[in-house]
Parts: sequence; C-alpha cells; structure tokens
Amino acid sequence: MASATPQGASLLYGLRKSKKFTKGLGAQLPAAYKKFWDEWKIQQPAAVHYVPKNGMFQREDLTGLVTPIQNVPLPLIDPPESHEGIWGGEAIIKGFQKRNQYKRRVPHFWVPVLRRSVVHSRVLNEYMAVTVTDRTLDLIHDNHGFDHYLLKTPACDLRSMLAIKLKKKILVDLLAGCPKLADNPEKQKEIVKEFSCYLAQYTSEEVDWYGLTYVEAILKVKQQIESSEDKRPHKIIFREKLIEQLKEAGIKEAQGSVNELKSIDGSSSSWLSKLTFKPKNW
Repeated sequence: MASATPQGASLLYGLRKSKKFTKGLGAQLPAAYKKFWDEWKIQQPAAVHYVPKNGMFQREDLTGLVTPIQNVPLPLIDPPESHEGIWGGEAIIKGFQKRNQYKRRVPHFWVPVLRRSVVHSRVLNEYMAVTVTDRTLDLIHDNHGFDHYLLKTPACDLRSMLAIKLKKKILVDLLAGCPKLADNPEKQKEIVKEFSCYLAQYTSEEVDWYGLTYVEAILKVKQQIESSEDKRPHKIIFREKLIEQLKEAGIKEAQGSVNELKSIDGSSSSWLSKLTFKPKNW
C-alpha cells in the first residue's frame, strides 16, 4: 500500500526523480558534492531501532507458515535539537501504544535518553561539551576514540549536522597536517600517521565540498560563478570582441589600437567615419 511507505501518496504515480541536480545551479554542482550527497541522503543507514533479519524467507515454528522477510525501516523524526548534538544515529519514533487492554491505543513518541557529556578530539586538540546518548558513548568507545568514530561512520549514520561539520573540520585539519599541534612536533607526527589512512578515501576537492547542505552548496557555486565572471563594462568587452573579429577578417583599419575606436567623433582616419553618411550641398 502506498500509504504505508515513507513517500506516501506520491508513489501512486510512480517514483519521481529528484530535480536537484538536473536544472538551475544544481546542475553545475561538481561530482565531489554529489558523492557526499549519496553518502548522506541516498545510502541506506544502519538499523538502529530494529534488528534486521537475514535471508529472504522465514518459517514460523508453530504453524510452519513461510513468509517473506521484509526489513522495513521505522519512520524516524529528526528534530532541530538532534542537529545540535550527536545522538549516534538515534531519533524520535512516532507510533501508538496500548496502555490498557480494555481501551483504545493512543499516540506515543519514543525519545532517546539524552545526557550532557564531554568528548575529546585528538586531531583538533579540543574538548567539547555536547548532548549525546548512551549509544553515542558506546560507539566512541568501540571505535577507540571520538575522531575514529566520526571518520569511520558515514554521514547517513551520523544523522547530525554537528557531527558532519566536525568530521569535515577533522578532515581539513588532517589535510593541513594538524596545524593545532604545531607546538608538539612529535605528537603532531604521531596523529598524522595514525589518521592519514582516512584521507585515502577523499580528494582535496571532496573534502572541500564535504558536509555542505544543498543550500550552502548552491551558494558556493553561485559565488564561484560570480568571481570568475568578467566584471568590466559590456561596452569594453564587446569592443574588444569586435576588434578581434575585424583582425581575423583582415581589415587594415582594425590593426590600430583600441583608442582609435574611442575617438570616433573627431577622427577622420577611423574606418567608422568613412561609413558615416554626409549629405551633399546641392
């Protein structure tokens, strides 16, 4: 049923392709940003709120009925507060709860347990107080550090703009050779050697475009286009193009300087003055 899918009624007429990268400034976005977009929006995130089953079919023990396995992700809600912390892939679940067997079910929201904690980034050489969940702390411990957790986890599993921005900041510092550790050269070399393996997954252009929202990427493309445009007056640009065309045509009058075109009014040697119509005095 179409109503049971995340897209809802829009699937009644088939899946509609996104037009973000096919028209307007979105069509001029580089492949480096499209790679991040696929990692952030297209890639399937890891299952957090349910246990996926392996295989294609399953058999019930009591009835022996064979049914297909459908690992349907739960619809999750990402509130604005989730992007101000690092929830470890958790989100708010909206559903129904039957609190009494003799009463009707009622809507209910399952919210993860949040706590304030301090995390340490060895690359950035900073301590940060952020809102996390128990799963976030477990993932940091399992990956042997906050930096390893961010660099190993794709953007779709981070589910937080704060975590994605911190990941980009760590990648930028690694490309620059960890400048914040310049006071301790031995530690700087050790950190660069330990985390340099993550830079093999990205180019410098991909790091530059990593972690940008669609609006931020569009504004960046717009700034690049405006900075590359010729800001001189159009009359000067058109005049130079005209001179080049005349030189290619082999007209001798066009071999002069640009000042010859500027003095059209008083110069009789200009080729345009020869084309001016002068009525005869009868």
